[in-house]
Amino acid sequence: MSSRTLTTPARLLRYCFHKPRRVFYADPVRLYYGSPQVVTGSAVRTVDLRSDTVTKPGAAMRRAMAEAEVGDDVFGEDPTVNELQKIAADMFGMEAALYVPTGTMSNLIAVMVHCRERGDEMIVGDLSHMYVYEQGGSAQLAGVHSAAVTTLSDGTFDLDQLISKIRHGYPDPHYPRSRLVCVENTHNIQGGRVLPLSFLQELRSVADNFGLTVHMDGARVMNAAVALGVQPSAIIQHCHSVSVCLSKGLGAPVGTMLGGSKDFIQRAVRARKALGGGMRQSGVLAAAGKIALSDMIGRLEEDHRNAKSFAQALLQCDPPMYQVDLTTVESNILRFHLRDADMSPAEFCERMAGVDEEEVKALGQGVQVLMFPHVGGTVRAVWHLGISEEDTQLAIQKAHFVAHQHKLKSTRAA
Repeated sequence: MSSRTLTTPARLLRYCFHKPRRVFYADPVRLYYGSPQVVTGSAVRTVDLRSDTVTKPGAAMRRAMAEAEVGDDVFGEDPTVNELQKIAADMFGMEAALYVPTGTMSNLIAVMVHCRERGDEMIVGDLSHMYVYEQGGSAQLAGVHSAAVTTLSDGTFDLDQLISKIRHGYPDPHYPRSRLVCVENTHNIQGGRVLPLSFLQELRSVADNFGLTVHMDGARVMNAAVALGVQPSAIIQHCHSVSVCLSKGLGAPVGTMLGGSKDFIQRAVRARKALGGGMRQSGVLAAAGKIALSDMIGRLEEDHRNAKSFAQALLQCDPPMYQVDLTTVESNILRFHLRDADMSPAEFCERMAGVDEEEVKALGQGVQVLMFPHVGGTVRAVWHLGISEEDTQLAIQKAHFVAHQHKLKSTRAA
């Protein structure tokens, strides 16, 4: 196959599989998800900044899971699940909540409940997780059409553009019927941006005026609450439903909470069963979710602080190789650019994940830092409970070392 016929991801992968000499190499990650081989050895330390989904349950969670009281949740008889759902509903300021296996399923259930007829339409941001990364499930499985509005740099969208997307004249047979607006908070692709409360308030007003419902993909809404210094309910009150992930920064191994009105959750139970999400003795998993909501929210501030420290260190790097806007670093996700076009994001991630003899000699140990090439020619790094302040400092050292080595290489080439 010639290079002209290769897709962009294929070109990146073909490039990444070229391995420099004398490098103890970890296989490259894919553009968004991947499982690189971890470099092993007494002189190698791994700092995994690919995603906050790589977190592992700690001793307290594992103990709670082992000791959980269980029942049949499809019959509504699992006491641990029921307790988790009550805790979540109270925390969200909503009438009820439902334990769901995944965030993607939770978002799809919300779409199915809000958009009750095939051919209904939801309006979403063009860079939202629901629009980009969930396989078009709303159309594929629910028969719901998506209309996209332009996602702005802060994760919001223009409300006038939203209004222009709303369909009128139902039951005109030519058009779908507008039913739902979806927002994402914090916003993944835009680098963990926290949606302003004023935007959410104005959005809800628009939705009410046009008879629409609002769903929040709040996979990381707890990060948003910590960043704003408010209770989660202060954010969620502007939505009719919310999906909150337990298995990202909160550290549970499985699960998402879907919140809404009692009627919404009753319908959601039916949709969950149809999608294969009705679990039986799931209190074993829900026990970890209880720990996540009771003990793990406060520590998210540490992740935010480490992300900011790393961003500041990139700007202080000599030679100046990294471009970061510190005003956009609001939570645990960092996106940054490389100043030198001679090093692509994929090559940079490859170099950060590799360990060579020169690095071990210079730093005293090898540091394998895992990141992803991301949207818009950026690199994405995500902090979580598995990354300490010490890990962050090691990642900073590695980033400075890579910049220094790249400058030496460029100088020799010149």
